[in-house]
Amino acid sequence: MNWLATTAAVCPFIGLFGTVLGIIDSFHGLGVAGSTSLRAVAPGIAKALYSTAFGLGAAIPAAIAYNYFNNGIKEIGQRLEDFSLEFLNVAERTTEGPN
Repeated sequence: MNWLATTAAVCPFIGLFGTVLGIIDSFHGLGVAGSTSLRAVAPGIAKALYSTAFGLGAAIPAAIAYNYFNNGIKEIGQRLEDFSLEFLNVAERTTEGPN
């Protein structure tokens, strides 16, 4: 569960970091080319979009899986708590019995 939560929280930032590096690469391409052509910026923008997609592609399934499993764990915990209360009630009734 910790691994899923960490993945869901960190991967968007890794994608954002890659996006920033791709944009920096695009500006560097503009500076080297000396013109504002699509050929100068396309590789950097492509890297930025890929890193964003990979970051979100890892974070979204991790967040869905975390929420799914966390809900199941809470449900099992609630069932165990209900069972323990019922068991204690039955145990108290049988120990009190007729005097």
